[in-house]
Amino acid sequence: MRLLRNAVVHRWPAPPVRADVLIDTHIRWISPSISPEVGWDLIDLEGHHLAPGFIDVQMNGGFGHDLTSDPWTIPVLAGHLPAHGVTAFLPTIITSPADSVVAALDVVRGLRRPAAGGASVLGLHMEGPFLSPERVGAHESAYLRLPDPSLTRGWSRGSGVRLVTLAPELPGSLAVVRELVARGVAVSAGHSMASYSQLGDAVDAGVRAATHLFNAMGPFHHREPGLIGRAFTDDRLAASIIVDGHHVHTAAVRTAWTMLGAGRLMLITDAIAGLGMGDGLFELAGVPVQVSGGAARTADGVLAGSVLSMDEAVRNLIEITGCSPSEAFASASTTPARVLGETDRGMISEGMRADLTVLDETLSVVTTFVDGAIAFVSPPTEPRRR
Repeated sequence: MRLLRNAVVHRWPAPPVRADVLIDTHIRWISPSISPEVGWDLIDLEGHHLAPGFIDVQMNGGFGHDLTSDPWTIPVLAGHLPAHGVTAFLPTIITSPADSVVAALDVVRGLRRPAAGGASVLGLHMEGPFLSPERVGAHESAYLRLPDPSLTRGWSRGSGVRLVTLAPELPGSLAVVRELVARGVAVSAGHSMASYSQLGDAVDAGVRAATHLFNAMGPFHHREPGLIGRAFTDDRLAASIIVDGHHVHTAAVRTAWTMLGAGRLMLITDAIAGLGMGDGLFELAGVPVQVSGGAARTADGVLAGSVLSMDEAVRNLIEITGCSPSEAFASASTTPARVLGETDRGMISEGMRADLTVLDETLSVVTTFVDGAIAFVSPPTEPRRR
């Protein structure tokens, strides 16, 4: 057992409280003061925030590894993520040949537990191939397909597919949405020119999110609010957003926050192989991407994912919107868990998994616990032990 003492515990939507938290693989007890017993590992978190572990539902790669081209590096990426407060994630496979999906599923089936002390792999995010050719972004248009249940026959929560992004206006999309939802897969609308009413039909069929709000979708118009307008006004929808200073203007981030708040705005990184690597040339599913000044772009100047980390996204959201740390933590944990149907993650509550992120007063990650085990410790600011 580990006793985390004197932490500022964030349990949004309740206000944060100072408390002791007793954990093993799960959270066993939360109290203003817990008397330690012999054999317990005591960790003093005085002056530190204790947040639910961050969940990134869209990661294309990082630290030199592209997951679509080389899915065998998924466990390598998982090992890097706790340093950024991430305790669980969805490796993301973008529009590509069918064998890329098969290879990624083969890898993920063996990685339902944390890999080598890393973040838990919850399953795959399939971003494509059912995307609008008008909003393809950095995806290879040659591999786009119309939605067809025969192409998703093996996609289910049990097989390792957890989230699918598609364009709901495409012919056949609603049938695919219904089948995926029936198999426990979350569906998000993205890379899309869907109208307000088309997305409404898709939400009725089971779509519950919008992928990287504002990016790769039709613009908001006062007579045709489109996908953005539906995301803002339909309480059944959450929306993910990339807060890296390149994908979305700060005014648009503030607008999204005002409309959606912590309960419906979901932080993602959409990180590519260049995360953690500095400027240079990388690949996204075989497409060359130049990273310069924190932005990742193709040779045509199209944004191609990001080099954003999740802890940086949390800090950026607070700086831009003025939201509280509790609210930002919820956007990085509680809301993604709800969208995925992860009922034992995303909150600090008795009985939940002990997936926890400890941050100092600057909101830098100090320690990360995955299933109660220490997956990362930052030596210069390690919580005091006694």
